[in-house]
Amino acid sequence: MKRRLLLALAMMAGLVCQVQAPAQAAQRELVLGVEDLEYYPLYAVRDGEYVGAMREIVDAFARAKGYKVTYRPLPIKRLFAELASGGIDLKMPDNPNWGSEAKAGLKVVYSKPMVSYIDGVLVRPGSVAKPVEQFATLGTVSGFTPYAWQDRVKSGKVALKENPRMELLLRQTVVGHVEGAYVNVAVAHHVLNSILNMPGALVFNPMLPHSRDFYYMSSVKHPDVIAEFDGWMKDNAQLVKDIKDRFGAEKGAN
Repeated sequence: MKRRLLLALAMMAGLVCQVQAPAQAAQRELVLGVEDLEYYPLYAVRDGEYVGAMREIVDAFARAKGYKVTYRPLPIKRLFAELASGGIDLKMPDNPNWGSEAKAGLKVVYSKPMVSYIDGVLVRPGSVAKPVEQFATLGTVSGFTPYAWQDRVKSGKVALKENPRMELLLRQTVVGHVEGAYVNVAVAHHVLNSILNMPGALVFNPMLPHSRDFYYMSSVKHPDVIAEFDGWMKDNAQLVKDIKDRFGAEKGAN
C-alpha cells in the first residue's frame, strides 16, 4: 500500500514538473538596441550600464511580462543597420521620421508614444531676438539630424557643426563658437544645471525652427512584443508618468 502511494505521489510530482517546465521555458530573451550616447535623464551609458527614464520604463514592462532584456548600446548609424539586418530585436528610441534610407523596404512597427520631446535651438540669452535668417552656424550632437533646419543646411545657408558630447556642444554655444545648439531641451537643461553648473547660460528659443514629437520603441522582428508593450503602457499609464516625472524626462516639452 505504501509503495503504491509513493509511486502515485512520484507520478503526480512528475506531472507538476511537466506543467511547470513549459512556463519556465516560455520566458523570452530580447536584445534591445539603444543609442550609445549621454542623453540623460532620458538615457545614458555609464560604466557600461544603460540607465535613465527609458530603461526604467522597459524594465518595469519586462518584470511584469517575464522578459529578460539585454540592452545593447550602439552608435546611431550602426543601430539602424542592426535593426535592418535583424541583429537586434527592438530599437529604442526610434521615430517614424528617422533613418528613412536605412529603413527602406522594411516593415517597421512602432509602439505608442513613450516620451514626448522638443528638439530645438538653445542660444545665449542675449541672442534670443536673433532671427533664423541671421544664423550661419548650428551645433548638433554627432549623428543627429536637425530635421527642422534641413532645408537651410542643404541650401548652404547654415553650416552644421557636430560634437560627440552634449556638454562640449553646450560649452561651444556658451562661448560663441556656434550660434545655437540644436538639442533635446530636457536633456540640455539637465546638462546645464547638473553637469556644467551653468543654469540659465542658454535658453530655448521657441521662435526658431524646432521639432515637437515623441520617442517610440520599434521592431522589425517582433510586432507582437510591440503590441504587448502598448497594452502594458495603457494599463500602467500612471506608473509610466511617475517614472518620467521622477527623472524630468519631459521637462520643457509639456
